[in-house]
Amino acid sequence: MSGTRNPLGPGTPQQDFIAIWQRLARRIRVPLGFLTAALYLFELFRHGPRPWAIAWSLALVAPGLWLRGYAAGYVKKNRELTQTGPYAHTRNPLYLGSMLMAAGFAVALLSWPVAVALACGFAAIYIPVIASEERFLRSTFPEFDAYCRRVPRLIPRLTAAEPEGGARAGQSSGASDSGFSLSLYLRHREYNAAIGAALLYLSLLCLRPAMTAIFARVR
Repeated sequence: MSGTRNPLGPGTPQQDFIAIWQRLARRIRVPLGFLTAALYLFELFRHGPRPWAIAWSLALVAPGLWLRGYAAGYVKKNRELTQTGPYAHTRNPLYLGSMLMAAGFAVALLSWPVAVALACGFAAIYIPVIASEERFLRSTFPEFDAYCRRVPRLIPRLTAAEPEGGARAGQSSGASDSGFSLSLYLRHREYNAAIGAALLYLSLLCLRPAMTAIFARVR
């Protein structure tokens, strides 16, 4: 999303429910992450990854990494409503990129339990987060509703959306430069996603053989 999260105050019953859900999501996000990691390791040791599955997983992980990096070079949190680059196709390219990467690693393990755990985790955490961010953006940027009518929330449209009136996206909100910015990418530290993906692939390729060798020596 092109803004940032904002604490939810009192509102409609639906908004209050989202606020409660978001508070719960904050509390369970770390334990849920540990449980998912434990399940991932269990599945890794239960049946070793197959090279062809790891290769196929790149078809999801690589586009996910690219999309997150591409979006990080455009978004200017709290300063303007980003409508260019990937934000002209989907309102949540960062989250979509994360979902593609998670799906890719589930494919790498060929594990339905991991896939279900990741899907439930994303639903439990990101649905209230997206709702909160949209509420903040709607109250901060008058053009947000018009933007929502042109650009879908998650599943991207094939062609880039043009802003109303035919002006270049970003100019209506005072943006001086609507192109990709390497400095923004670095400021958001999006390279951490690439580092994390590399470590996960390293674990897929090396962790199980290493632990098997250690257990064999202990015996």
